[in-house]
Amino acid sequence: MSLRRRILNLQLRLLEKPYLARVADPAEIRAGFEAKARFWFHPPRGTRFDEDRLAGVPVLWAMAPGVARGTGPVLLYSHGGGYVFGSARTHRAMLARLSGLTGLPACLPDYRLAPEHAFPAAVEDVLAVLARLGDHPGGVILGGDSAGGGLALAVLAEVLRRGGSRPRAAFAFSPLTDLTFSGESFRSNAQAEAMLPAARAHEMARMYLRGAEPTDPRASPLFADFPGAPPVWIAAGDTEILLDDTRRMAEHLRAQGVAVTEVIARDLPHVWPMFQRLLPEADATLRDLAGWIRSL
Repeated sequence: MSLRRRILNLQLRLLEKPYLARVADPAEIRAGFEAKARFWFHPPRGTRFDEDRLAGVPVLWAMAPGVARGTGPVLLYSHGGGYVFGSARTHRAMLARLSGLTGLPACLPDYRLAPEHAFPAAVEDVLAVLARLGDHPGGVILGGDSAGGGLALAVLAEVLRRGGSRPRAAFAFSPLTDLTFSGESFRSNAQAEAMLPAARAHEMARMYLRGAEPTDPRASPLFADFPGAPPVWIAAGDTEILLDDTRRMAEHLRAQGVAVTEVIARDLPHVWPMFQRLLPEADATLRDLAGWIRSL
């Protein structure tokens, strides 16, 4: 493990985790995340970003040099942020890097956020974008991180339930798959977790669910069915509070006959691939994922 990993974990534990534990205003946390993303996360030189609307949902296309919208499958990526913050802009640098590694265009929906827009607004927005992209040459590969990772898997399950164009594959970084927070790691890793304060999770869930059942498969894909699902790649760090969200999700998918690639990394922070170009392990994980996508 790199020295940068140790420094990053320390910085997150001393600065970001206490900040997330105390900030209460969704507008404040959104503005803070946008500012930090602009400072820390930079796309490869020459990346093109195009703003668009699909099915009424604002989206941002991220395309590395030489990549166009009509070339091969499209990466449909749902950003993380607990369904309360985050945007296509905060995640565009990582997706620009993945676009370059895969040679594929990435589409990032700005789905509606809680508490202004409660469940299932986010699910319906991504489903609507997916329906518009269903005939894209080569199909669609779903992806996401944290809450967005859970959202991608929930959308996959809902498409399989409703019918329609089936995605080619799905991937998720540190996904939130269980809004009942029943995983053992949610408690056992509460201190070891470098970024997320476990004590705020239920508050976030209440803002998003607004009275809906946390076991609804569209909110917690751990409780969804995946008949005939395509291959899934899923990753988490072994010190994350969401570690068991990944482990149990992988086990659940395998029990339903889904081909799963499960990556459990040692002592890496929540959604570490966001730190591409800063953290060697982030670049390595993105390269490994890109190799998996190309193998499809």
